[in-house]
Amino acid sequence: MQPAILTEKLTKAYGPRLGIDSLDLEVRPGEVLGFIGPNGAGKTTTIRVLLDLLHATSGRAFVMGRDVRRESVAVRRLVGYLPGEFGLDPRMTGRELVRYLARLRSLNELNYADEIAQRLGLDLDLPMGRLSRGNRQKIGLVQALYHRPPLLILDEPTTGLDPLVQDSFLQIVREARGEGRTVFLSSHFLSEVERVCDRVAIVRAGRLAAMETTESLLEKRRKRIMMIFSTPVDAALFAQLPGVSDVVPFGNSISLRLSDGIDGVVKLAAQHTLLDLSIEHPSLDEVFMSYYGQEQPWTP
Repeated sequence: MQPAILTEKLTKAYGPRLGIDSLDLEVRPGEVLGFIGPNGAGKTTTIRVLLDLLHATSGRAFVMGRDVRRESVAVRRLVGYLPGEFGLDPRMTGRELVRYLARLRSLNELNYADEIAQRLGLDLDLPMGRLSRGNRQKIGLVQALYHRPPLLILDEPTTGLDPLVQDSFLQIVREARGEGRTVFLSSHFLSEVERVCDRVAIVRAGRLAAMETTESLLEKRRKRIMMIFSTPVDAALFAQLPGVSDVVPFGNSISLRLSDGIDGVVKLAAQHTLLDLSIEHPSLDEVFMSYYGQEQPWTP
């Protein structure tokens, strides 16, 4: 079976700088792939080239087996696209927008659009100029999803959504995968990636740094733990535990990083008078720093 998305040495130059650099990427049919990286890493540039909104400087890209340059119209028929930034006619309602887009696709049935709107808590009959940032994002999701395309390309889809709506959206993504459809989800939120993606493509400075399963990526995360005791505690006791590193004592406190389960740390801390314990999960940028070293990706 041909890949849903395939790129070969795909490169896009902005003058002397490269937005994407010799990108080789393969997305399997029926999977949810997280395309992740810090802002400026090349995620949106890649998506725009895949949809022929930007022309590659060199290399090739295929979507559902179709060349994105020579068969761009056919590609767009097969894709539901949510851009990272989009404009809406403030005079139109969401329903009018979806009906207009449906006519372009020669579709008449909009029941799924109503279902998505209901699940996201969106009133399709309000003028879009009256909508909040979060509700405008919901409009974007509805127009990407309503026609049940075989491929969804979603650029930062949960921006502006509250946690309950994010949960509803991620369930819709799982259902799309269950129907055999492919989802290409660009994000810099590790939490949503780990909840819904099968694999993760990590892009850094326009290059594919790694392609991993979600499970293997999460194994590389290290929690930061801070403990405050009533009296000083020997930090060397914690340094001997499996998965513990970067142990730093100061006064009655100890901070450390932990890559394995927390059980051993909690049991050891409980042998002393523990006043406070906090656990901080790393941001995606911190995961990149620990995974690839100190070099920062280019930000245009």
